[in-house]
Amino acid sequence: MSLAPRAVLVHRRTEYEELLARHGTHGQAAFFLSSRGRSIDEVARRHERTRQALRDVAAAVPLTWRSTRVERADLDRFLFAPEDVVVVVGQDGLVANAAKYLSGQPVVGIDTDPGRNPGVLVRHRCADTAALLRAATADGGTVEALTMVEAVADDTQRLVALNEIYLGPPGHQTARYRLAPDGDGSPGEAQASSGVLVGTGTGATGWLRSLWLERGSTVPLPAPCDPRLLWFVREAWPSPATGTSQVSGQLGRGQGLRLTVESDRIVVFGDGMEADALELTWGQSVRLGISATALRLVV
Repeated sequence: MSLAPRAVLVHRRTEYEELLARHGTHGQAAFFLSSRGRSIDEVARRHERTRQALRDVAAAVPLTWRSTRVERADLDRFLFAPEDVVVVVGQDGLVANAAKYLSGQPVVGIDTDPGRNPGVLVRHRCADTAALLRAATADGGTVEALTMVEAVADDTQRLVALNEIYLGPPGHQTARYRLAPDGDGSPGEAQASSGVLVGTGTGATGWLRSLWLERGSTVPLPAPCDPRLLWFVREAWPSPATGTSQVSGQLGRGQGLRLTVESDRIVVFGDGMEADALELTWGQSVRLGISATALRLVV
């Protein structure tokens, strides 16, 4: 017998909750902000809007479904199931945070603060939740398959991301490595830089775009569903032992970029989740390319 769908509500601590965790009480947090010319009132109002949105979304889950909640900090320890429908209640970035732990489950983005969030990935309002949940499980439901990027190390460690993957030194200083197209058989160019960024069309509104603008790149930025990635080397350093001839490019489906570590330690993390990173040491290699898994965003 097949299981009923499970609605997984993904959320994160609000700014107000973070203030309370640091200062202990509402009064102490209010004093801390007021002593710096700021008020806690708007922070508390945003907190209440978020809590109310979570209550409204939870109430919209069909009675025949199962449901649970997971906080952003616990995503790396949560086990998603094939029958899950993931409901992200919060900001656009929270969708990216959840995406790396999914394997094709449909995702519904609910905007808790319209007008404050861009609404690129959290496109819907709380009142739409019931209809969106039905659409997510119906045959022929409309979803967008957003391209994701993956890193696969030579020891089988794997990481995927919706916006971008960063490879570099833990302290964002200087890493040494060799960079080459995957499969061409060459040792690659020896480089020293502050890291390499490989991004998708969804990430083309953030970190990837800033590097693209800085370089004055003539390669068009990909759209979220395009099967294409762009990559840039950050602050490559020319020296007698290191070069700068391969500092940007694009990858299509089936193409890859290979990085071989020549430093004591390089970290690989996606979408800003540095606490959940791969660690590579001297001699290891990692391949970057388009992930076979896409984010299925309910539209």
